[in-house]
Amino acid sequence: MSNSVISNKARIGSNFKIGNFSVIEDDVVIGDNVEIGNNVTIANGARIANGVKISHGAVIATQPQDLKFSGEVTTAEIGEGTVIREYVTVNRGTKYSNKVVVGKNCFIMAYVHVAHDCIIGDNVILANSVQMGGHVEIDDYTIIGGLVGIHQFVKIGKQTMIAAHSMLVKDVPPYIVAGNDPVQYEGINHIGLKRRGFTSEQLAKLREVYEIIYNSGLNVSDAVKKAKSEIKADNNINDVFDFIEKRSTRGIIRGLK
Repeated sequence: MSNSVISNKARIGSNFKIGNFSVIEDDVVIGDNVEIGNNVTIANGARIANGVKISHGAVIATQPQDLKFSGEVTTAEIGEGTVIREYVTVNRGTKYSNKVVVGKNCFIMAYVHVAHDCIIGDNVILANSVQMGGHVEIDDYTIIGGLVGIHQFVKIGKQTMIAAHSMLVKDVPPYIVAGNDPVQYEGINHIGLKRRGFTSEQLAKLREVYEIIYNSGLNVSDAVKKAKSEIKADNNINDVFDFIEKRSTRGIIRGLK
């Protein structure tokens, strides 16, 4: 029999499992087939979808660590099928966006911190002790190695791979591998993209675009203009252009020295 404390105001779906000494507060919504381990805190504002698994010691939807927070009602949303391992912390949003989102089918490993107003896409893997500041955005199918620090407001494009021990202070465009110190572009994510079904032609186009962006000797704006004039864009190439021209606010990481 569980020794956990579960508010009778929380809305909990069917086939729910919970370990010992966990706490579920009032304003919590939990879907079907959710498993929660021992010593877990599910605080007000948690919205947990079907099939989520939360391991021992995790803390979900506690107040944001932001001095501007003034008690506003916000949420932390965990998508369907996501696995959250031991001692992960996921804060709520602030009035900036009113929410934190962790998408579907993510794997969030031990000791990761997801800060206020962060948006994490679907099928993202965050290895042990990834630590992020507020307002970080991580797009679908990205893999981030262990002990990576991510500065507030950094954006990371889809299907990227970030090497362990990296410190990200600039935005990372999609479909690439990044690492080293300071972090820099190290090529397209060839193996990951091939596993995701990218054709040889698509990979070649991405490689050509990034060759211009990082190795043409032009500044980023002029390099993008050159790439647009020389390469027939497909959806993936347009993702690169849109990320750099419309989404990036901190500037993109540097190329190889």
